[in-house]
Amino acid sequence: MIKVHPQANHFGLDTSEHIPPPMPDLFETHPLLGEIWGRARALLAVRDNDAHTLLSLSLAASLLHARPQADPGVVLPAMMLHDIGWSQVEPGLVLAAIAPGGGRPELVLQHEREGARLSTEILESLGVDSLVVEQVAAIIDGHDSRPHALNPDDEIVKDADKLWRLTPHGLDTIMDWFGLHRGQALRLCATRVLGKLFTPEATVMARGLIALEQANLWPRSRELRPGT
Repeated sequence: MIKVHPQANHFGLDTSEHIPPPMPDLFETHPLLGEIWGRARALLAVRDNDAHTLLSLSLAASLLHARPQADPGVVLPAMMLHDIGWSQVEPGLVLAAIAPGGGRPELVLQHEREGARLSTEILESLGVDSLVVEQVAAIIDGHDSRPHALNPDDEIVKDADKLWRLTPHGLDTIMDWFGLHRGQALRLCATRVLGKLFTPEATVMARGLIALEQANLWPRSRELRPGT
């Protein structure tokens, strides 16, 4: 877990009046996301897909700032719903679908198809425009297996999904999925991300995340954190 509250105030004085106001909450600026989350959360309770989805959503929102040709009204719902199809795959087979050195591509395709179907049902139930529903479903049906991107919206969904692997939560999760130490997980994820991104902004983000993790693994860094 990240640290939310301080354990000390070494300066000793209150500096809160000099802190800028909070950044806009994505769920406040895009209220539809909260409604989607309410319907999708139970379907995302598979192998940390709920946390993965929220982090990927934030990464997608960041990429949207740099990609004005993409449509937030399509990208953000697609990001929220892209992995709900894993709920329709037998739980014991989910990791077999994506394991290093193997994989079950038919299960990946299954989760994409089911995700497109379920996303259509959810968005239609919320009264979302039919064109948006179709665009979201098209992105989800192929977001992992399709080697090319359909459009700028698809580029961001694909890139944000992959970038999560390099976040602290992504590496923590993948370490326990496959019994890897952090260096192994970082090397695995780096090879599955670098060279496979569509936007230059995502590549910069990926290299920055990798650089931070590499620094954490230096012996000098680990000496500062005994027991890690």
